Amino acid sequence: MHAQIKEYMARLIERLKSDQAADGSWGYPFETGISTDAYLIILLRTLQMDDEKLIQALTERIMSKQEANGAWKLFHDEDDGNLSATVEAYYALLYSGYIKKEDSRLLAAKSFIFSKGGIEQTHLLTKVMLAVTGQTSWPSTISIPIEIMLLPPHFPVNFYDLSVFGRANLAPLMIIATNKFALKTYHTPDLSDLITPASDDLFHSLTLQQLFIAIEQDVKQVFGLSEAIKASAIQRAKQYMLDHIEPDGTLYSYFSSTFLMIFALRSLGHPNNDPIIVKAVQGLKAMKTTINGHLHMQYTTATVWNTSLISDALQKAGVPSTDPVINRANHYLQIHQQSKYGDWAIHNPGVAPGGWGFSDVNTFNPDIDDSTASLRSISKLVRTDKTYYEAWNRGVRWVLSMQNSDGGWPAFEKNVGNPLFELLPIEGNKFLVTDSSSADLTGRTLQFFGNYTNLAKKHPVMKRGVEWLLQAQEENGSWYGRWGICYIYGTWAAITGLIAAGENPKSPAIQKAVDWFLTIQNRDGGWGESCKSDLAARYIPLGASNVTQTAWALDALIAASEHPTPEIEAGMSYLLESHDNNDWTKSYPVGQGMGGAFYIHYHSYQYIFPLLACAHYTNKFTSKAL
Repeated sequence: MHAQIKEYMARLIERLKSDQAADGSWGYPFETGISTDAYLIILLRTLQMDDEKLIQALTERIMSKQEANGAWKLFHDEDDGNLSATVEAYYALLYSGYIKKEDSRLLAAKSFIFSKGGIEQTHLLTKVMLAVTGQTSWPSTISIPIEIMLLPPHFPVNFYDLSVFGRANLAPLMIIATNKFALKTYHTPDLSDLITPASDDLFHSLTLQQLFIAIEQDVKQVFGLSEAIKASAIQRAKQYMLDHIEPDGTLYSYFSSTFLMIFALRSLGHPNNDPIIVKAVQGLKAMKTTINGHLHMQYTTATVWNTSLISDALQKAGVPSTDPVINRANHYLQIHQQSKYGDWAIHNPGVAPGGWGFSDVNTFNPDIDDSTASLRSISKLVRTDKTYYEAWNRGVRWVLSMQNSDGGWPAFEKNVGNPLFELLPIEGNKFLVTDSSSADLTGRTLQFFGNYTNLAKKHPVMKRGVEWLLQAQEENGSWYGRWGICYIYGTWAAITGLIAAGENPKSPAIQKAVDWFLTIQNRDGGWGESCKSDLAARYIPLGASNVTQTAWALDALIAASEHPTPEIEAGMSYLLESHDNNDWTKSYPVGQGMGGAFYIHYHSYQYIFPLLACAHYTNKFTSKAL
């Protein structure tokens, strides 16, 4: 099998090398379904910025993704379809002007929408989009009261207790909702026939009222309540948006927050041709990519993430750090290390910038995962190049400083998460407003410190991280991963992190996790987990094996095993045999942004993680065999 693995690795290496861009990066698509395609059509038509070539191309992609029953799905095994995605697609196709209401495909979509309770049952962002474009009225309580913008960070409830992703989206949303703003044109479709006779206000509940009362009391304590206070809060929210616009014009480089910012500015009197709005639209359009011959609007770009992971995987697979491909990649990463102070500094004062962000557009919102991945990539150059040595020191210090008080690591900001915000009765609330420690972030950060730095295994940082992971282990031996699907992802990161931090692979916790992996292995030797796991909060099998998830499971087992086991060999055989397969499992999303609404197909993962697993297999077991 060793010869076959070597041949397989060579093919992956050659593919990755050939796909590198001239600037040293890898721009593999960040694919997130049809929602962003639909929203851009709706945005352009609403702003009367008609780009017919782009709108027609996006219309064609949306149509190509429709299921036989008229619905659209977020992932392959999502039962009969997704209501929100179907409403968004239906609206965009009508607004495009290229598909008529009488079209049999839209009639099928309409039937599906009714079968799921109508547009009132859609997800939060869909509801907001429908309200802001005049399709539905604004619910009386659709967002956090905007007066929260005026509360200082030391107050029990304040704006900076929200995750950075939550702030990016809620700042413009609070402006729009406060103004009850809606923007329609002469050509806006009428979706009133999709509204069911009876509807429930999802946002009206006792727990939400309790949260609002808490915010109102804090505001009264500091300022009192008046229209002047509300106006001041709106201005503060506007300034927050303006202060966090990236050089390309987008808000935080996210599609959803930029979409909301444009409508927030319109609600404040900015015209369609305002330079800020025009540049924001241009920034969104610049994130288009081509997938299987169709144009797709990415939610953001994953260029830094792709580049850091690929450069490290290539080096693990034997490509020397002096290779021109690695040189170009690491130079790209070096110039994308961030030097600006972002919101992360509010909860982590006195620390110099030094992290990396996810997107090439991102300049002030670094995250732990991209930072440790980039540091892995440049690690071999630290001793020979002063520039990389300085970048390394800045990056390592920043990651060290970002450890939460509970011992784990977050994605973006230290010690962010107010339990009061968890009262918000919003679908996927925990994905929107929290940024707490997670097993995937904590595990991979420990793996970085243990395998790439000289940080002692008994160092308090390592010990606290290990303690957090051990406490977070599920009863069945697995760990939940926040940014991937889901338990396979988290358990892989936890096992490799614990071992790198000095835990004995034979320890009860690690062996329990290994046993869990063995119980969920498929008959073909691979592993596969459904996106349904995230909302169910338990492992749900995919019913088929997935190359990326198989590589994660294999990598964990390789790290925990002294010799190749039959289960490892079966997994490796699956990787080798499935390389040329091109069925639905290859495009299945294994990344998650917001459970139930936002899943990610990373086009790079089918190369990166199998290569990494094969490299670890070869480096560990081939040398022992010799």
